[in-house]
Amino acid sequence: MDELLAEHGVVGADADHLHRLVADWQLLADLSFADLTLFVPSRVDRYVAVAQMRPTTGPTAYQDDVVGMTTTATARPQLAVAVLERRICREGDPVWLAAVPVREEAIPVVRDGRVIAVVARDTNLAAARTPSRLEIAYLNSASELAQMLAEGRWPYPGETGSDDGSGPRVGDGLVQLDADGSVAYASPNALSAYRRLGHLGDLIGLQLAEVTAGLTPLTPGARDEPAAIVAAGRIPRQGEVEARDAVVQLRSIPLRPGGQHIGAVVLVRDVTELRRRERQLIGKDATIREIHHRVKNNLQTVAALLRLQARRMAVPEARAALEESVRRISSIAVVHETLSGTLDESVHFDEIADRIASMVADVGAPDPGAVSQRGVRVTRQGTFGVLPAEVATPLAMVVAELLQNAVEHAFVGLDGPGTVELVAARDADAGLRVAVLDDGRGLPAGFSLDGSQRLGLQIVRTLVETELGGRLSVDGRTARGTAVTVEVTLPERDRP
Repeated sequence: MDELLAEHGVVGADADHLHRLVADWQLLADLSFADLTLFVPSRVDRYVAVAQMRPTTGPTAYQDDVVGMTTTATARPQLAVAVLERRICREGDPVWLAAVPVREEAIPVVRDGRVIAVVARDTNLAAARTPSRLEIAYLNSASELAQMLAEGRWPYPGETGSDDGSGPRVGDGLVQLDADGSVAYASPNALSAYRRLGHLGDLIGLQLAEVTAGLTPLTPGARDEPAAIVAAGRIPRQGEVEARDAVVQLRSIPLRPGGQHIGAVVLVRDVTELRRRERQLIGKDATIREIHHRVKNNLQTVAALLRLQARRMAVPEARAALEESVRRISSIAVVHETLSGTLDESVHFDEIADRIASMVADVGAPDPGAVSQRGVRVTRQGTFGVLPAEVATPLAMVVAELLQNAVEHAFVGLDGPGTVELVAARDADAGLRVAVLDDGRGLPAGFSLDGSQRLGLQIVRTLVETELGGRLSVDGRTARGTAVTVEVTLPERDRP
């Protein structure tokens, strides 16, 4: 829509007004039982369709998408009349489209006294019959809204429409109010919603604001003003009423054709089950976060116990093995700590990678900087992005093992400082590629990944191939050092 509007010179505040209309015109389509098509002038006597909406309350007049198609004043004379005379044009006999009789109308879209577009309202007459009370109420409300649209009084500035599906719609329940706020008509769904709140009688003739306020449990001296304001129908607003374990959503649309308040349409939707499920999900999210927090605490406790045990070990090999276990457990704890602070079962892995890199570089270091006693600096380039927990946990161990292996073994016997780089890259096809590069002494003669007996590399290989379903490769760099690469194909939902 934005591209079509800009192509035909509709920009700025005019485009914003049309966006507000399109965000809420499902309401007009449903009340009218008609298809709506938004046309903007293209060239002389030509109009281009920039948006389309089908009704959910009746049969559509168009089976195909018409957005982007152009028409002429000769083919749709109502469009030209609506633009030139700034009025709703209903003249003309029904036309036949694909063997379906269709009544065509045109409603000018006015802003600041100018016609900036036209809404074609096309009704499928194939199922025409004597309308019911509900249908008459719908059509009357549609007529008033269409008049307000032609006068530039609707949609209301700043009002949130129902395009995102969060607000009530026509089929959920409808109440028509007179100018004084009394109920002139209430649909069966609207009556059912109010009965669930506790109102057992009819609504006809009653002040909806008083009924709504009376249903809400009140504290002494208090009044449910938001619900009463919405139900009064004087201002465009949304709200909710909660009573007797039921939750009903309200949305008021004041009707002011000619600038005179003649009543309102109040849409009513029973959202009790929806809110109950939301509360259950919130509770489950809190439980999951608490579980991650406790797992992190338990892992840190285990790591602390192993650290104490390592200090008591007289055998250097045993002490080193326990310290390696402490590091591995700590890398998993970092993931759970991050998960405990989010609602999603996914994490921004860059933060985890930086913490692991700092943890590895600080082993034996006298200060919290990124340089160890050997003068090895650990840096990161690129970004891991957001990863699901099932990928983040094994990947954290892989990164910790590879960095630790590089820091401990790549620079043995070398003078001067060294550098270990952690490089990450996301790709829509390859998924995630992680490389650990060092400028150390390189691979020993005859090194083979398959024949390596190092526990760290065996752990990494098992995690990469089994847990991550990826590929591990170890190669000597051209000048000096070693490159260890991990390639993982992420699930489709986690690709950029």
